[in-house]
Amino acid sequence: MAILEILEFPDPRLRTVAKPVEQVDDALRKTIDDMFETMYAAPGIGLAATQVNVHKRLLVLDISDEKNQPMVFINPTFEPVAGQQEYNEGCLSVPGYYDNVTRHDRIRVKALDRMGQPFEIEADGLLSVCIQHEIDHLDGKLFVDYLSRLKRDRVKNKLEKEQRARRA
Repeated sequence: MAILEILEFPDPRLRTVAKPVEQVDDALRKTIDDMFETMYAAPGIGLAATQVNVHKRLLVLDISDEKNQPMVFINPTFEPVAGQQEYNEGCLSVPGYYDNVTRHDRIRVKALDRMGQPFEIEADGLLSVCIQHEIDHLDGKLFVDYLSRLKRDRVKNKLEKEQRARRA
């Protein structure tokens, strides 16, 4: 397994719309394992393939406190079931910044698992938020896109400054 580089906003590669996974094979499962290692090391609770410059419709997450309930979603889709919730979100691609985002409270998710088998779940609360957040990444969208232009520009400028300082 390997820890992968996490792209940071405003990297334009984060805006790439991911392509559907055509084949679930050992190479994809290695990517999944690397994504879990990267996510746990970061540390985070979710990671979309787009964030590690792999432009396939794949995401991993684990919202458990013990970090022992890994979930894999290949070619995920969702539909809202009920309600809305506001949640204070952060992102491994937007380090150090958090803000409130309104999302669907309960969703129905369809995807393939690690072995390529289809499954469906209903998710609410943090799980629902996390899945929607990561699917946004697969669509080339970031949580800062839900914020005002002023806030988004402020975050962008701050992160660009930090990135320049790291390279210097």
